[in-house]
Amino acid sequence: MAVANIPVLDISDPSQDEVRVARDLVEAAIEHGFIYIKNTGGDIPIDAVQGAFHLSKELFAAPLEEKQQCRIQKNNKGWAGMQYESLDPKNQRSGDFKETFNFGEFASGQPQQPIPPSITHHTSQIDTFYDHCYNLTLKLNHLLGIGLNVNPPTFFRDAHLRANGASSSILRLLYYPSLPMTTAQPEANVRAGAHSDYGSLTMLFRLPRQPGLEILLPSNKWVPVPVSPPGTGSDPAPPILVNIGDLLSYWTNGLLRSTVHRVVFNGGENSVKGETDTDARYSIAYFCHPVGTLPLTAVPSERVKGFKGKGGVKEEGEEKVLTADEHLMMRYV
Repeated sequence: MAVANIPVLDISDPSQDEVRVARDLVEAAIEHGFIYIKNTGGDIPIDAVQGAFHLSKELFAAPLEEKQQCRIQKNNKGWAGMQYESLDPKNQRSGDFKETFNFGEFASGQPQQPIPPSITHHTSQIDTFYDHCYNLTLKLNHLLGIGLNVNPPTFFRDAHLRANGASSSILRLLYYPSLPMTTAQPEANVRAGAHSDYGSLTMLFRLPRQPGLEILLPSNKWVPVPVSPPGTGSDPAPPILVNIGDLLSYWTNGLLRSTVHRVVFNGGENSVKGETDTDARYSIAYFCHPVGTLPLTAVPSERVKGFKGKGGVKEEGEEKVLTADEHLMMRYV
């Protein structure tokens, strides 16, 4: 049974050659659009990841009336119930089989949105985990700058710095209830419809042996993405899965690939040995966006300028330069 052949990188080992790691990251982003990052606690403490999953289970177990008081707003923050979101409306007759809760950035340690009373005692924990994710995406963006020979190499990192303005970055908790496989209605087996992500980078945290994620290959074949690929089974936690979003693909003229993916019920030819969806599935995603007012001007990299992909940033003066928020709003339409 074929599975996604996604590279596994270790970016936390300080003894490694940073330039080599950066180039490996870029090549994986070009070829696959997805990269596994070993999760050994060097960048985000393992207990922080485990604590975030415990909090997620507590949140989704909260009374419905509590969650309804925190319904998702136009700013993309808050709770969305079962089948609220439809990521692939052209091919889905009903919404995704999942619940979500989106957290925006905190201010002075306080949430800028309603939070269910059941988890208010976890406010500091949420803020800290959000910061861990933010800092790791800064590191990843810096490595991309090095790997693409951007001048200066801090170009992408600086574009995401809080000190330079607010962004639309979101920490999302996800809950997929365990539901029986239905062969009469194949579309009902989709937990999250086929889509590509909107922003710069997405970091996805998953629990051991909880399957469902698939990516679409250029051959138009869906293949599963194992939670723990070969060589990571003895790690203290599954690797963090990083993928390129539409904005970063656009910004690099399509050089970095934004790959279509979905979440399904595990079964049939796409079953991964050792993974089962008998129980509910939980995952945590951090959607990284640049500063909202940032103009998406041409990346100062000869490799990016020399790549003539479909779409992407044009030469200065050819057309209106989009800001990061304007690019995001185009996806929301």
